[in-house]
Amino acid sequence: MATAARWLLVAGALALSACGKEKAVIRVDGSSTVFPIMEAAAEQYQKGAGAARVTVGTSGTGGGFKKFCAGETDISDASRPIKKTEDEACAQKGVEYVELPIAYDGIAIVVHPKNDWAKSMTVAELKRLWEPEAQKKVMRWSDVRAGFPDKEIHLFGAGVDSGTYDYFTEAVVGKEHASRGDYTASEDDNVLVQGIAGDENALGFFGLAYYLENKDRLGLVAVDDGKADNGDGAINPTAETVQNGTYQPLSRPLFVYVAKKALERPEVAGFVKFALESAPKLVAEVGYVALPERAYTLAQARADARKTGSLFTGGSQVGVSIEDLLGREDKGGK
Repeated sequence: MATAARWLLVAGALALSACGKEKAVIRVDGSSTVFPIMEAAAEQYQKGAGAARVTVGTSGTGGGFKKFCAGETDISDASRPIKKTEDEACAQKGVEYVELPIAYDGIAIVVHPKNDWAKSMTVAELKRLWEPEAQKKVMRWSDVRAGFPDKEIHLFGAGVDSGTYDYFTEAVVGKEHASRGDYTASEDDNVLVQGIAGDENALGFFGLAYYLENKDRLGLVAVDDGKADNGDGAINPTAETVQNGTYQPLSRPLFVYVAKKALERPEVAGFVKFALESAPKLVAEVGYVALPERAYTLAQARADARKTGSLFTGGSQVGVSIEDLLGREDKGGK
């Protein structure tokens, strides 16, 4: 009996040891805009036969690249292409990466729901409001457009480590990372939602998904880019206008960057494949716009071939077509 009891104890200890064995960890960080997509992918992956535990952080696109290029993460989420300086930082640390598009997004311009005057704005008006020269000068709604009320305007937007900030400034002001500094900034879009929803004189910008998730608490501003080829008047961001490119200049692609070394690990390659295969469904569920099916096929081919480097010249680019870029690469072009 004593021997049998000992064997039972040993068997129990081995079982507990097996149950307690930790899975490998896949570390993801970066854009708060891309976060809902990768969080959903991680949850679904781990519910299935996922061979690893996936952690997803929100340090912002710039903050995420700092960790990624330092070798602290396996995957970096980004709401704009990698910059030249970030590419160089990765190269200095010996971090090669594979750039993969994951979705399309529109940057929503939002106000408090009681705002009944700014139903639409032109890109020129947004520039007048957000350019560096506007600081301490364009302080009231009436400074933006004659007929707007003589009330203070309170601005909310993405922080400087955010890819949304980089893209917005490039698209609206005409120069990446150029804007007034006297606004409430955060890399956490939920903070911006709360601020705008609680201030009748507020205006801000963030990813379309966060507007859709909170549309009962916010008002949406249509944007007029002033170009005849986009139709007449201002256009609201929707799945259709983002995908067909008519919501300009605030439609953009979203990305994930995977370290080449990490892709050699089967669990990372498996998670990336799962994320790309699941993206069309998951992207729509969290409020973004799926890429054409062929784009995901070409992206997977990039991952399989460990095709390193960026398809972009560095930084935000307005009006690009991901499927055209991937198709050109697939044919051996540049």
